[in-house]
Amino acid sequence: MTAPDTNQVEHLNGNLTLSVGQYSVAGRKPENEDAIGIRIPEGNLLTTKGAVAIIADGVSAAEAGKEASQTSVTNFLTDYFSTPESWSVKKSAQQVLTALNRWLYSRGRGFADSTRGYVTTFSALVLKSQQAHLFHAGDSRIYRLRDGTLEQITDDHSTRVSEKQSYLSRALGLDVHLEMDYRSLSIVPGDLFLLSTDGIHDILGRDRMQYMLQSLPSDLSHACQALAEAAFEAGSTDNLSCQLMRVDQLPAADINDVVKRLTELRFPPFLEEGMILDGLRIIREMHASNRSQVYHVEDVDSGEQFCMKTPSVNFEDDAAYIERFVMESWIGSRINSPYVVRVAEPPRPKSCLYYLTEYVPSITLARWMLEHPRPAVEEAVYLIDQIAKGIRAFHRRETLHQDIKPDNILIDRHGQIKIIDFGSCHAAGISEINTPIQRDIALGTQSYAAPEYTVARKPNYQADLFSLAVISYEMLTSELPFNGKLEHCKSQRDFLNTRYSESYRINPLVPHWIDGALRKGLRFQPERRHGDVMEFAYELKHPNPQYLEYRQRPLLERDPVKAWKVIAAILALTQLATLLAWLNG
Repeated sequence: MTAPDTNQVEHLNGNLTLSVGQYSVAGRKPENEDAIGIRIPEGNLLTTKGAVAIIADGVSAAEAGKEASQTSVTNFLTDYFSTPESWSVKKSAQQVLTALNRWLYSRGRGFADSTRGYVTTFSALVLKSQQAHLFHAGDSRIYRLRDGTLEQITDDHSTRVSEKQSYLSRALGLDVHLEMDYRSLSIVPGDLFLLSTDGIHDILGRDRMQYMLQSLPSDLSHACQALAEAAFEAGSTDNLSCQLMRVDQLPAADINDVVKRLTELRFPPFLEEGMILDGLRIIREMHASNRSQVYHVEDVDSGEQFCMKTPSVNFEDDAAYIERFVMESWIGSRINSPYVVRVAEPPRPKSCLYYLTEYVPSITLARWMLEHPRPAVEEAVYLIDQIAKGIRAFHRRETLHQDIKPDNILIDRHGQIKIIDFGSCHAAGISEINTPIQRDIALGTQSYAAPEYTVARKPNYQADLFSLAVISYEMLTSELPFNGKLEHCKSQRDFLNTRYSESYRINPLVPHWIDGALRKGLRFQPERRHGDVMEFAYELKHPNPQYLEYRQRPLLERDPVKAWKVIAAILALTQLATLLAWLNG
């Protein structure tokens, strides 16, 4: 059997089936300044990015309204589908819209009045898995017809100054800072979405459009044309544009179908040194646990060497485990960084379930720390900076690693860092795709995991930052922070009761400002840590004056709880001494 591409998510490819139609005409105006566009990709992109419908109404008062609307629709449909598949719909669309808005605004500044340049309304509908995502600015609209009721699901951004005149308060190209409404809704089969410009909905009104949509012709393009013609006959003097997108079928929620796709490839047989699998010779077993095995292998034809990761037979009937294993290579193949191990394409079709990565002659950071207790601060910071760059590569793909620990970090003979193991990664774009499987949660080692995993708080990028701060502290002191008590914390109170021990008290060579950066990175509340891992790495290399000032402030300001504990202890001792003196008197 030919193996499916490991860089695909075939098991998540459901049957999202849509019917669409659109129509746009100048109407009584000399030219059409509206723009419309629909794209329903095939295969994997429909699963990871969804289907998109966009309507834009170039502002008539703007000299380049027509160019603005057409550019917005065309560029969005191209650029949105070019964003990483691991990104969420919201991040993908917002990144594209921010860049598009800045381009329109910069072009518009060439006009004498900057508000009369490249300005357009913009309304986009993205249908992905079982969710509808809406992005909106201006007075074009998106409606949803469900169970015979038509509901407007966007808000108009316009200010009416008279019965016949209104001004847009938001639009693409209107201001360098874009304010775009976003919301997501669950969808069900039969949902019908209508996108329209004001030349239609202002004239027909909700009730008449609802009546017309309840008796749609089978061809949705003809239905759109009927709406436009009705608005024209009712006296519309504006451009006439609308789109219809109907949900005919949602991705199947049949767990048997998903499991069947996941198990198309059998688990590998027991592998030993010298065995050959798909033209790959097993050189040695590098690692084995109850969840997986890792082998050093060599292509018998080319001599190229790889690492092969295979699933454990303990989970041969566990669909959640198999899905997570399949997703490891998918996520890893989308991270492109010299500080992250590279997922490799197999030289031949696979006969069973495994994936390959580049082979890196190296040792783990855990072993390196045993061989280099309390290394030179500059050397430790050099390695930490590389780890931070590797983590940032995950975050740029809207992916959390969630298992940053010394055993998952390699150091080659040149001092190059490589982050490995994608088994605990969380990709925002994949989490949006509905699946009947109760997804496996395989998170990291508690000694290095952020508190939010234990206290059931939704993790963000600061969770990986916390893990990096734990590793950094350990590298500089040969001890875990908080006296190694993190793995025993089970509640928020447990974490709050831990006490930070200054790293420079353990290793006097650690500068106070580096300890300040470590302390900040290890704070219990994620929002009190650094903004991202590179900010943390920067503070390890550049003294932050605030940390030096911190040490000079009175204890009552630096640590009020500790200060009051000291005061209470002194008062207790004073009272005890007074009582003893009275008794002996």
